[in-house]
Amino acid sequence: MEKMKSNESVHKGVRNLLLAMLAVLPAAVSAGPSGQAMAFTCAGCHGTDGSSVGPSMPAIAGMDPEVFVDAMKAYRQDERNSSIMNRIAKAYSDEQFKAMAWFFASQRLQLFPQKYDAALASRGSELHDEHCEKCHENGGRPGDAGTLAGQWMPYLQYTMEDFINGKRKWPRKMKRKVDAAIEEAGDDAIPALVNYYGSQR
Repeated sequence: MEKMKSNESVHKGVRNLLLAMLAVLPAAVSAGPSGQAMAFTCAGCHGTDGSSVGPSMPAIAGMDPEVFVDAMKAYRQDERNSSIMNRIAKAYSDEQFKAMAWFFASQRLQLFPQKYDAALASRGSELHDEHCEKCHENGGRPGDAGTLAGQWMPYLQYTMEDFINGKRKWPRKMKRKVDAAIEEAGDDAIPALVNYYGSQR
């Protein structure tokens, strides 16, 4: 008799546990994956936790959340030139963009050394101070205008070519600033800025 009561008690406890799990399950499913979980899908191109190890892919660790969300929406709407990001972005909702944005914003950016031309970097430093520092503060470190300091130089070069060739929409004021830098330094302006940002650690 004691054994039967014990078994009944165990079965009742298991049943109650299952009922509690079933009650919580819909909420857990509707919450969806976390920003960190979704960010795992970005690691192949943008590096673990957003610090890219590839020369043509930008680092996105420490990125301002609004900059991230705006970029992803632009990709989703085919307003930003890309090889595959347009297709990837179409798979996510605005809320998922925000969740990933806050995850990447919380990550520490790891910078990797790259070869640069010291003379061009020095000229780029002058051009940055004169034309770019107001928006890209602290030498282009992560902020609400994106991250330039320490970004891979090939990525910066490709991005500038997209702006200049009309494949990517200029942010407010940027074209005027870039035009002024080119007027001042001619063909050396963009390589100088690219080498300067690439030199930053």
